[in-house]
Amino acid sequence: MSSLTEKDRPIVQLLLNTGTCPRCVLRFCCVGSQMLYRHPHKDLMKDLQEFLKNNQDKEGPVCVDVADPPCKRIRLEHREEGADDQNHNGAILQLPEADSGNAAMESSPVKVCNVCLGILQEFCEADFVKKVCQKVNSADYQFTSFVFSVSLPPQLSVRERAAWLGVKQEMRNLGLPLAKDDIVQLKEAYKWIIHPQLSEELGVPADGKSLFEVSVVFAHPETDEECHFLATACPDCFKPAKNKQSVFTRMAVIKALEKIKEEDFLKHFPCPPSSPKQLCDALEIQCNNGAVFVAGRYNKYSRNLPQTPWIIDGERKLESSVEELISEHLMAEFKADSFNFSSSGREDVDVRTLGNGRPFAMELVNPRRIHFTAEEMKRLQQAINDSSDKIQVRDLQLVTREAIGRMKEGEEEKTKTYSALIWTDRAIQREDIAFLDDIKELKLEQKTPLRVLHRRPLAVRCRLIHTMRSEYLDEHHFRLHLKTQAGTYIKEFVHGDFGRTKPNIGSLLNRTADILELDVESVDVDWPPTLTD
Repeated sequence: MSSLTEKDRPIVQLLLNTGTCPRCVLRFCCVGSQMLYRHPHKDLMKDLQEFLKNNQDKEGPVCVDVADPPCKRIRLEHREEGADDQNHNGAILQLPEADSGNAAMESSPVKVCNVCLGILQEFCEADFVKKVCQKVNSADYQFTSFVFSVSLPPQLSVRERAAWLGVKQEMRNLGLPLAKDDIVQLKEAYKWIIHPQLSEELGVPADGKSLFEVSVVFAHPETDEECHFLATACPDCFKPAKNKQSVFTRMAVIKALEKIKEEDFLKHFPCPPSSPKQLCDALEIQCNNGAVFVAGRYNKYSRNLPQTPWIIDGERKLESSVEELISEHLMAEFKADSFNFSSSGREDVDVRTLGNGRPFAMELVNPRRIHFTAEEMKRLQQAINDSSDKIQVRDLQLVTREAIGRMKEGEEEKTKTYSALIWTDRAIQREDIAFLDDIKELKLEQKTPLRVLHRRPLAVRCRLIHTMRSEYLDEHHFRLHLKTQAGTYIKEFVHGDFGRTKPNIGSLLNRTADILELDVESVDVDWPPTLTD
């Protein structure tokens, strides 16, 4: 167990006199024993009283030598019986005595701490822990561990600074140094106390790397305006930001406290801070699971199905999309709040995706269910495939966030294979198109197509047609099989897009050409891994 030394006596005395709770007293005495903070509030108060009384029982005042401070340690231990009755004289505030004061201490209401505003008092008790766990259990999440986070009112930093300045002045009077970095942070102390209680109640360990987060947001309306003076003293620290209801964020307040001079702070804020009337409010108790990522490949067999919802000016143009046909099943099974869909490139609404399909990934945000066996994923894949004849999914599997990077890398680096049905205005013979088969590594310059100019920046992109193979059908039609660099606009390569793609099939054949149908036959990205049936 950590102990207090005699040099801590003035800190304990000062803070208790000014309405600071026992756990905050330990923080300012730089006590690092986690177990000690977990002792009941009343026991800690009794121990601190004993600590002060035992020191005063010594002959004369405690002498503190700056060069070699006393090394005797007085441990804070639980005692079943109190010390002898004795009044505290001098500068020490009269505290309840160990024997005669026990009843008074138990019956009198605990005052709200002037530093933590009750965080290390009421909100460390079993009733609050049970309230948090009830919220977690009712949310019906799957989790094997948890990480606990807490959001504190920004004015707590102001009050802590005021208390620290008071302690600093007291230590300075005694000739002893005190560094603010030595003080145990409020959040850290709170987690020391709350973690084991939550862990026991939830039946899983606390883990700083866990993807399941339990968070509590505290507020204290009574003291909300206490940090407003900092905006006048340090206006540069408080600038409006998007999605922020107030400029007085915790980070802005901390930044201002680092900047403001000590004497300026003391002009605007009482030191020590006054005792509040009310405890903090626990505004929100929230749960959040880290995102789960599902990947696979999809085939699209419809020429009237967009990859993502097609909505223009708030009006839906087509009833469904590849994204929606897949996501509705994943969202239902994973019980997620929302999703983000991504894929290795995209096809137009009238283009089919055949062969082994196009790689896709879906991020499921805040899922309640996260554990799926390989067999369950197969059944989920089958459910998607049975729900529509417009798409099919294969190789559906759970992946990591990092693995998705392999899919995105392939968008520009890999090759894609297409099959295009082409029409020409003037009649052609088989020999008129045969030369296309001999063209290798044809370099194109493609200006952003007119059809996508509203959503893509104007640029000239250099692309490669690696190989072509023609298949004669009749005098005005032939099929062209192409292997191209990813990102090549195939439709524009055929008709030229009013000269914006050079060369193009029309210019190569010296006639007008247009594309009637286009299929993606393969997307050569070796991801996600192929699964065996």
